[in-house]
Amino acid sequence: PSKNELIFSIIYAHLTDLEAELAEADDASLPPRERLEKMVTAVLLAYEGADDQHKVQLNAGEALSDEQRALITGLERQIVKHFSVVLNEIHPQLDKPDRPLLMPVTMSLFGMMNWVYMWFRDGGKISRRDYAHMATTLILEGVKAVR
Repeated sequence: PSKNELIFSIIYAHLTDLEAELAEADDASLPPRERLEKMVTAVLLAYEGADDQHKVQLNAGEALSDEQRALITGLERQIVKHFSVVLNEIHPQLDKPDRPLLMPVTMSLFGMMNWVYMWFRDGGKISRRDYAHMATTLILEGVKAVR
């Protein structure tokens, strides 16, 4: 396989696994806040041991063909949608046409999750589940201040 094919395979497998974990965690029968925290936890647990795949995703995307990039982008959007749906359910005012904040808030949550590999250490003073609770709380309480 070519370098591009290897890069694509790494990113695609990483995102496919993440989507599967997230689909399993996305339980619409839960109260929305619990549902969101369960999804954040699922992402953070899925990221455990996946730092290298995550770095490839962040840094090697330009090596992909347009077709490969479109497949990756489709998966990324599917993953993001899980979160934007729940955030909109919790705070529907985020999706007002005059002040559309749903995507910025959703992507802020992803910023907290996606960059955790830069500083988080397993076995440290905070667990992934603790951080999931903290990130969920920061987003949901922070939204109250920016609406």
